[in-house]
Amino acid sequence: MIKEVKVPHLPESIADATLVNWHKKLGDSVQRDENLVDLETDKVVLEVPAPVAGVLKKIVKEDGATVVSGEVLAIIEEGAVVAAVEKPVSEAASGSVGSEQQQKSAHKLSPSVRRLLEERDIDPGEITGSGRGGRISKSDVMKYVESSSESADERPTAVTSPAEPSGSRQDRRVPMTRLRSRIADRMVEAQSTAAMLTSFNEVDLSAVKELRQRYQGNFEKKYGVRLGFMSFFAKASVEALKKFPSVNASVEGSDIIYHDYYDIGVAVSTDRGLMVPILRDVDLLSYAGIEKAIVGFAGRARDGNITIEDLTGGTFTITNGGVFGSLMSTPILNMPQSAILGMHAIKDRPVAVDGEIVVRPMMYIALTYDHRIIDGREAVQFLVSIKETLEDPARLMLQI
Repeated sequence: MIKEVKVPHLPESIADATLVNWHKKLGDSVQRDENLVDLETDKVVLEVPAPVAGVLKKIVKEDGATVVSGEVLAIIEEGAVVAAVEKPVSEAASGSVGSEQQQKSAHKLSPSVRRLLEERDIDPGEITGSGRGGRISKSDVMKYVESSSESADERPTAVTSPAEPSGSRQDRRVPMTRLRSRIADRMVEAQSTAAMLTSFNEVDLSAVKELRQRYQGNFEKKYGVRLGFMSFFAKASVEALKKFPSVNASVEGSDIIYHDYYDIGVAVSTDRGLMVPILRDVDLLSYAGIEKAIVGFAGRARDGNITIEDLTGGTFTITNGGVFGSLMSTPILNMPQSAILGMHAIKDRPVAVDGEIVVRPMMYIALTYDHRIIDGREAVQFLVSIKETLEDPARLMLQI
């Protein structure tokens, strides 16, 4: 029986996808739910599983092709099996176990891990996966690379004379990935569409740091996740968004769309580029709920397992350049949102408190906003609200 392999349904916001690479060749045997091919959209890489077990009889779309929802990618002959090829007894005895392990490992690779292995020409069978069911993660690959590098460093190396050239100068031309290209388009769109302006303030995080130090152990023991700074900023943002609805709005044509819910995007950096998974209804989430969701998003984004639904929507965005050491920046809007809050590195700095110079953990915060619908007064007062809430966290409990 013939079975078609089709492009899965793509959300309305995704017009098409690019076929990145096939994991099977024509005539290969496939198992039900085994990943056949990777499709890259503007936001994520989708895996297309085999709908049935059988043999891959026809590949309709080759690597690099642009495809749309429901389009046929390949044909599988259900129930068919590949004819066995006789091998010398010695070859079968020596290689059967290794090939079986390699095949088993290949089925457990996410697209990002698979690309990393291919780029570095590493056999997945040489790596022991630390994930569930032996799944190999990117950290497993990097540990393997580091251990291999250390072993190589211990070997004697040839000494090159200073007069000899150490290497050739060359340029490498690499096409943008679909995601990187889309990020570039959105950045240019934001610059050319919105009247962007950035306002700054600074926050004394002494009270938040004290709360984290006092309750970190109990919090982690009870909820199984660390109490980070992002949950405080997310909660403080919700309170400020309630006071200034235009910051939680978006522009659609000549209309302003006010959102009476608080879906906050949290920017996550991955090897494929910046992704912004969405925390839904943050006003209804607990601190533990926020922290667990962020950890889950970050892990799935880095492993290439995040879904389009995770990245769709959002009324406001928070980005934390401080994790990379940024002291101050001007974030770019995540269109069609009207504002984005930038967090930065926490630095001990001398500040004046009640007429005395003291050292406090300070952070610069930035709000980039669309001046078409947000006035400077609202932007400044929004940042002041964030500052006041974080410097006196009791305001979060009392909602004042």
